[in-house]
Amino acid sequence: MKISQKKKEKVCEQILAFLYSINPKPVFTQTIAQEIARDEEFVKRLLLDLKKENLVIEVKKNQQGVPYVRRARWKLTNRAYQSYLLKQPGPPSNS
Repeated sequence: MKISQKKKEKVCEQILAFLYSINPKPVFTQTIAQEIARDEEFVKRLLLDLKKENLVIEVKKNQQGVPYVRRARWKLTNRAYQSYLLKQPGPPSNS
C-alpha cells in the first residue's frame, strides 16, 4: 500500500513534535515508533529523510562512547529545535 506524501508529512510532523517534547534526550527508533503508533521500518525511513533535511541527528554511540552495532538514537538538530520553539505559542499575557 502506497502512502500519500501528505500523510508522510503528517507522520513526520508527529515525529518532530515528539522529539521536541523530549529534547535534548535522544531516543531509539523503536521508542518513536511506539509513541506515534507506526511501524518501526516506516519510521526509520522517515527519520532518514528528516536527517537529509537536517532536522534530526542520528546518534550512533551510547553515553560511554561505544558505537551501536544495529541501533541508532535520534534527536532534533539545534536549528529544528529553535524553529519549533519560535512556532510555539507563548504563555498567556496578563494585560
